[in-house]
Amino acid sequence: MKSVIVVGAGIWGSSLALRLAETGWQVTLVEQHKPGHVRQASAGETRLLRSSHGTDDWYAKLAWKAREGWQRLGQRVGEDLYLEAGLLWFAQDPEGWEKASAGTLDKLGIPYEILDPEEGARFFPDYRPDGLAFLLREPHAGVIRARRATQVTARLATNAGVTLVHGRAQPYGKAVKVGEDVLTADKVVWAGGAWMGEQFDLPLTVTKQDTLHWAVPSEWTVPGTPAWIDYDASAYGHGDVDGVGMKTTSDEEGAPFEPEHGRRTVDEASVKQASSYLERRFPALAGSKVLFSQVCQYALTPDAEWIIHEVEPGVWVFGGDSGHGFKHAPALAEYVASVVDGDQAPEQRFGLHERTPSRGLRTSGRVAG
Repeated sequence: MKSVIVVGAGIWGSSLALRLAETGWQVTLVEQHKPGHVRQASAGETRLLRSSHGTDDWYAKLAWKAREGWQRLGQRVGEDLYLEAGLLWFAQDPEGWEKASAGTLDKLGIPYEILDPEEGARFFPDYRPDGLAFLLREPHAGVIRARRATQVTARLATNAGVTLVHGRAQPYGKAVKVGEDVLTADKVVWAGGAWMGEQFDLPLTVTKQDTLHWAVPSEWTVPGTPAWIDYDASAYGHGDVDGVGMKTTSDEEGAPFEPEHGRRTVDEASVKQASSYLERRFPALAGSKVLFSQVCQYALTPDAEWIIHEVEPGVWVFGGDSGHGFKHAPALAEYVASVVDGDQAPEQRFGLHERTPSRGLRTSGRVAG
């Protein structure tokens, strides 16, 4: 039987471990804390799933496939892990990123609608269309219960025979050292998220990302209220899920952050920025208070492309989720499993080559004044 060690039990590592175990591998999954622990980027309460990625059809196809994966996973465990609430892109530029996305969705046969800005009133209890050229609606996009999905995936992996080892892992040649133990296998996949830069020379920057959920009236709930993204303002959110409040926060890159010991208190500037946007787009929510907040982190590559690279024979690095990786996990695990198994080579975009800075796979990085 082929053997593999996967380091990191976030959503990427756990999904890959599950996929490999269910396709005949002997899998050891190493995690220094617990799957779904609050230091993981995967431990945020929610993540959005959307297929729009500008002109890039590779990510669009993968996200569309991942949607089916999330639905199957939820059915398997009897939980609604994916809430298909729909998503509206608030397009400020009539010829901008959203128009390019619509062209890609059209080419791939992924459902979407182009709506007049005023039609947003159909979807939100209160809404102001100021400054918008049109709306791009993805009816099959939605919200993933992220932390729960991570925990469930890790549990399914152990049920499938994966051995979960607790401890801090370090590279040890082609092996993995955990404390005084040296673990060996045919293949090793390092999927340590924001900790990867400590272990390998990778083009990664770790940033502090403040996540804010606001106390709102009961009509602002998922699935009745859709998710939304304002690409040019780098803002996004969704209605209340599980009583933790309406998520409205910024995708602007935060300050450098140390994930293990960094101070996990949101900045007042983040609160003011998100509150200002909430008031501007949804006036009835002016003055809403933060109900729940959480600090996570992005492990960013310069171009927001991921890293899937064999650093030496049999040793792979799998990281750089760059703030847009969670939603792809079920489909991405299948892809990476085939790469690790030697069935296909990874896309060149995921290598350790020189990368040109770009924000196009997420949002613009600009913030409205």
